[in-house]
Amino acid sequence: MKNRYLKNVATLKLNSDQCRGCGRCLEVCPHNVFIIEDRKSVILDKDRCMECGACVKNCPFNAIEVKPGVGCAYAIIMGWLTGTEPSCDCSGGSGDNCC
Repeated sequence: MKNRYLKNVATLKLNSDQCRGCGRCLEVCPHNVFIIEDRKSVILDKDRCMECGACVKNCPFNAIEVKPGVGCAYAIIMGWLTGTEPSCDCSGGSGDNCC
């Protein structure tokens, strides 16, 4: 099963200049967001990212950036559990938990 979250809201960024292609991000990512192409990591599908931060914590070259816990993964899970549309509660402004 391929999980997809809210479209175009993930804070995931990859600096390919700093990436050395070690593949650690592929090992730790629970949703297969990354692949290796031309000996470098590449974001395959940013919308699969649940912003858990595992890739950032395990990248020895500091090539990955993400803001874990900003609320989007939580919103998706709560939407699944309650049968409602996901909401990050961003409609009221730009709080810390906003996408």
